Amino acid sequence: MKSERILIIGGGIGGLFTGALLAKEGYRVTVLEKNGTIGGGLQTFVRQGVTFETGMHVLGGLRKGGNVWKICNYLGILSKIRLRNVDDDCIDSVHYLKTGDEYHLPRGRESMVAYLSNCFPHERENIIAYFDALYRMADEVDFFFLRRGKDELFGHSDAFFMPADEMIAQFISDEKLRDLLGYMNPMYGGVKGHTPAYIHALINVLYIDGPSRFIDGSQQMATALSDVITSAGGSVLTHKEVVRVNVSDARVQSVVTRDGAIFSADIVVSDIHPASLIPLCSDGSFTKAYCNRIASAPNTYSAFTLYIIIKPLTFRYINHTCYYQDDYGMVWDHGVYNEDSWPRGFMYMTPPETPDTGKPQWATKVIVNCIMPFSAVKRWENTTTGKRGDDYRAWKKAREAAILERLERLHPGFHEAVDRVYSSTPLTIRDYYHVKDGALYGLQKDCQNMMLSQVPIYTRVKNLYLTGQNINLHGICGVPLTAVNTVEAIIGEQVLVEKINQAADEA
Repeated sequence: MKSERILIIGGGIGGLFTGALLAKEGYRVTVLEKNGTIGGGLQTFVRQGVTFETGMHVLGGLRKGGNVWKICNYLGILSKIRLRNVDDDCIDSVHYLKTGDEYHLPRGRESMVAYLSNCFPHERENIIAYFDALYRMADEVDFFFLRRGKDELFGHSDAFFMPADEMIAQFISDEKLRDLLGYMNPMYGGVKGHTPAYIHALINVLYIDGPSRFIDGSQQMATALSDVITSAGGSVLTHKEVVRVNVSDARVQSVVTRDGAIFSADIVVSDIHPASLIPLCSDGSFTKAYCNRIASAPNTYSAFTLYIIIKPLTFRYINHTCYYQDDYGMVWDHGVYNEDSWPRGFMYMTPPETPDTGKPQWATKVIVNCIMPFSAVKRWENTTTGKRGDDYRAWKKAREAAILERLERLHPGFHEAVDRVYSSTPLTIRDYYHVKDGALYGLQKDCQNMMLSQVPIYTRVKNLYLTGQNINLHGICGVPLTAVNTVEAIIGEQVLVEKINQAADEA
């Protein structure tokens, strides 16, 4: 056991992965989580005996040999998480309601190229060139593959920081195909003219190689990570909202929680949004320029989510993620909100659960994730959960009805299958994840100003480090990789990567 004590603010995915990796390295780790349940995007909740995930619905990198698989293998938690791979012949379906066009995209680069070339034969050569560029771009990021190398911000090809929509258009002339190739935007907060091509490339390559899903919910991963920390002598504490970070002499001296408890440690790691962290710290902890930069950095859009309980034996389980678009030409504008035409697109899924026979079965629930900017709920921004008023409840009901109407058109008879409906809004994400404006993926990566959206792990406070989705990449892949970055900032570069790869070679 190393003598240094580690304190982690926030028990989300980033905090738990960072804490588990540090615990594995012999540090005594304490995690402080504001909510009653750990996990952040891994959290689940139960309604009428049905368990719903709040965030982690689709998982990339968890098939054997994948980057997240390697990290989980090193931590020894693979046996504690139950996964089901989506169907190889259809990892995602995309349905355009206005035209009736429907695409069933298969797993694997070659299969995807062949399928799209069959749908758009006049674009065959362009499709091959596009996927070559996609994989070549992803290959530029050594750390994405847990390889030794230097991922310097500007040490990449010119196309790396091109807007993703322009990168697609550089290869593809067919407007419909251009739109289809951007279908995964809800997975990374894609915005026309702003999202860099490398984000588009990394997310697409990750999922083309094969997504998976949790059986019986994502909380199991949070529990497994927590067990790594506690079995090493650490603690994971809930209902411990940090309200003050006392900084003097450029070091965190103590951390105070809402219940008056005081914690001290040699090293502090923050998993919360930088914009939420700064007000907690003593005046002068950060430069004015840094504070202004964080305050002005753009955030990704948020989401309105529907949690639907299905009547028994009324709706078939679907072993892939479904994407709906009202029409072509809208995929890069999810963040543009018009109450009369919303929703113009969303993703929905039927999560797997026990008994998992691998055969066609009936669904018990449907989760619908529909992009929504915070501006849609700004009129209620100063309210709290359960006290937002009748107008808010009426507004929510109208949004729920709009989504259900689209589902009925996609699946005639769906209304009859619905038992109960629950929903969450950008306010829910803001309050439960403690993230500015309910940003679904934290800070937006903006190719128009890359420096503004790049937040380093190191801070001006010598023993304060950052982790989580606002650093590097978001999601079930990006956050664990960032955790490795954060840990190596503490223990030394490439030390942990070497160990992770060695453990993978021996598995």
